[in-house]
Amino acid sequence: MNESNREDTHRTIERVARESYGRLVAYLSANTRDLGSAEDALSNALVAALTSWPRDGVPQNPEAWLLTTARHSFINQVRHRQVAEASEPTLLLSREDSAEMTLSPEFPDERLKLLFVCAHPAIDSAIHTPLMLQTVLGLDAARIAHTFLISPATMGQRLVRAKTKIRDGGIQFEVPQERELPQRLDAVLEAIYAAFGIGWDGMAGVDQRGRDLAEEAIWLARVLLQLMPGEAEVRGLLTLMLHCEARRAARRGPDGRYVPLLEQDSQQWSLALIEEAERHLAEASSRGRAGRFQLEAAIQSVHAERARSGRTEWAAIALFYEQLIRISPTLGTRTGYAAALGEAYGPEAGLAALDGIDPENVSAYQPYWAVRAHLLQRLGKTSEAANSFDRAIGLAEDPAVRQFLLQRRG
Repeated sequence: MNESNREDTHRTIERVARESYGRLVAYLSANTRDLGSAEDALSNALVAALTSWPRDGVPQNPEAWLLTTARHSFINQVRHRQVAEASEPTLLLSREDSAEMTLSPEFPDERLKLLFVCAHPAIDSAIHTPLMLQTVLGLDAARIAHTFLISPATMGQRLVRAKTKIRDGGIQFEVPQERELPQRLDAVLEAIYAAFGIGWDGMAGVDQRGRDLAEEAIWLARVLLQLMPGEAEVRGLLTLMLHCEARRAARRGPDGRYVPLLEQDSQQWSLALIEEAERHLAEASSRGRAGRFQLEAAIQSVHAERARSGRTEWAAIALFYEQLIRISPTLGTRTGYAAALGEAYGPEAGLAALDGIDPENVSAYQPYWAVRAHLLQRLGKTSEAANSFDRAIGLAEDPAVRQFLLQRRG
């Protein structure tokens, strides 16, 4: 195989791994109840693919090939632990010929099932979202750790402990009974939104991996809505993500330049996605149980109104943020509230809100410094604004955002 074909094959393996990792781990785990070994088996299968596919060609059904190879690897792991005779009958993941199988359209429901398993009350709630991100969506510990502002080593240790507890505790890999779903729902919603955030912000909406992850999060929300159509917060989350997705095309200029929300051309927003989002938000609101995601969606709904009216009702956004802070006083919420106050009532009001946040919590939070720099600049406090811009620039990971801030700093 020449070098070009070899590179094409490697790209195919990367694509299949990216698209199928979570589904295959979910399928393996659902039948074995051992997350760690399932992931090890799939990793072994991917390594085998790197050797086999460039030599023999990409199989007709890459997912089935990986599943078959992972299944064999899993059984070999058990044999290596010298418990095959007792355990192997329970490890036969499928009696069908996997080489010829076609994964059914319903198969991705296994991922939703695994989300709820990872939200089991026997597992530390603090690890629910990281566990879902790694196990169901295939993110590595380093990317997850960055999202939670801790070291990759620490996150890795926490994930290993959680998986060990699942295995040793014999937690059943099945969707809980209907009466148990609500108590696990919040954790599932948080994980889906975290995945969307990683795909949307971490990849800046321009990298294919980011698009895939953001789209996967939206798809999971749609599947979850089918399972729990009466839950207003499920619709709230879907609304929130659809509003953000509607603005994808406007987030970057033709040259890749970052375009902040206030400067985006609303004519580039997807009206179809906005209309769908508004239908879901109206249905959620009719149930009279406003929650975090509904309020965040309402904020995005006000922004979306600019496509019709040409203006942004910042006072309404500030009001929604006030309600949101009562139930979710996160750093992001409080920073967003300050930004809205600054637009609605002047930069002094925004800065006063920022000053109410504990300084120890904002040292590494880039949006705080970007908002602070903007408000100080509006007040003509050039030196203080420059200092805040420097902090924001130093914390910015997206090169386009960094360049935007450098230009604003002047």
